Amino acid sequence: MDHDDLPLCLLPDEVTLLLAELAAPPRLVAHLRLVHDVAVRLVDRAAAHCPALEFDRAAVLFGAATHDIGKAVHRAELSAPGSAHEPAGRELLLTAGVAPRLARFAAGHATWGPDTGVEDLLVSLADQAWKNKRVPVLEDLLVTALVRAGGGERWEAFLVLDELLAAIGDGAEERLAYQALLPTS
Repeated sequence: MDHDDLPLCLLPDEVTLLLAELAAPPRLVAHLRLVHDVAVRLVDRAAAHCPALEFDRAAVLFGAATHDIGKAVHRAELSAPGSAHEPAGRELLLTAGVAPRLARFAAGHATWGPDTGVEDLLVSLADQAWKNKRVPVLEDLLVTALVRAGGGERWEAFLVLDELLAAIGDGAEERLAYQALLPTS
């Protein structure tokens, strides 16, 4: 599969430069682009469906584009489970001069709860949805945030999110295959 087969949004320029400085492996760059692309779809739909939902779009997109940047150091975690990349990613970003409010996504994208902010929920959801992984607890937290911000019925917010996640899931096999073709070194 060629990169041209998947029309993906470009990563923010500062992220592209940082990944080049870190000599990030192609698989990591592809993964970050895939999650970032899904995040664009999520934030656009969230803003359209619930204009009253307050969140920092640029922060979400930066977070999605850098959430696994610590895997530039912990490369084994590109093909095997592990969480050492999370604090390492936050430290890499802070060292590169990234504000703590943005660096947090690298350390916190794998955990969420009732007090998790909307930006963090969107980054975490993008990191799951790109591969068609549905996480009901995470989705429920976002539905709660949507209803709290915009009112309306819970079932309506769920249906909007469910429809979007189903559409995103339809392309998961191609995304997974594309990522798997790229080297981890």
